[in-house]
Amino acid sequence: MLMTGTIGFRKMNGLGNDFVVLDARTRELALSLEAVQAIADRKEGIGCDQLIALEPSAQADVFMRIWNADGGEVGACGNAARCVAALVAGEKNRSQVSIETESGVLSAVVNQDGSVTIDMGAPRFAWDEIPLAAPVPDTQQVEIDGIADLPPAAMVNVGNPNAVFLVDDVEAYDLARFGPTLEHHKLFPERANISLVEIAGPDHLKVRTWERGAGLTRACGTAACAAAVAAARRDLVGRNVKVTLPGGDLLIEWREGDGHILMTGPYALDYEGTLPADLLQPAKV
Repeated sequence: MLMTGTIGFRKMNGLGNDFVVLDARTRELALSLEAVQAIADRKEGIGCDQLIALEPSAQADVFMRIWNADGGEVGACGNAARCVAALVAGEKNRSQVSIETESGVLSAVVNQDGSVTIDMGAPRFAWDEIPLAAPVPDTQQVEIDGIADLPPAAMVNVGNPNAVFLVDDVEAYDLARFGPTLEHHKLFPERANISLVEIAGPDHLKVRTWERGAGLTRACGTAACAAAVAAARRDLVGRNVKVTLPGGDLLIEWREGDGHILMTGPYALDYEGTLPADLLQPAKV
């Protein structure tokens, strides 16, 4: 039983990319930017990279609404999708579920080993699909002014904008220093995830990401997908790769038949708790 005036939450993570998950399927919630920031605050709140609300869906098993820690709403989060898929699959007592997001409907499978595979759909490469502020000749090689010592970036949209820099050593760069500048660069009207990618082998990548609205993250699923696709497009790796992030490994397959990206990795339920209902400003009916 929840205490009067409280709303339950789950704290979950995928490879250290952590979330506060709220269930808004039976009780509509109106979340202000300030409420999202308060919950995500690691000193005064619960602390998380993203806040997730589960809502009803007319075309999938659940709708997943996503806010970054800064309060901005985004269309995709691969690591959160694995967590949500595991929750919904457990509720429905089946291994396959579907998740609607602002970026489209994702299909998911909970595997026998406990990992979750998400079909992230097909990547987009056109400048106006990423989107960029202006046309560029080749989104695989985009020069970005104002940032020294970085090679041209590869641009990929995997539900949200990603800029991928292929480098010799991901640890040789101070990503925390220039990540904010690049995230808010004039080239990105919707901002972007900024990733450094190292080719560790023919089927292995190392990735560090500055995530838009969240900062340095232990893992970013869409960035891992974008990195794998960007490297494969240059024939630096194959279509099946292990992506090592600070929080652990993801397996990425860029399927040849339909061009969809399949992302496989773990999830974890950390704990459950309650939040005061007035913080979440329940919508009046």
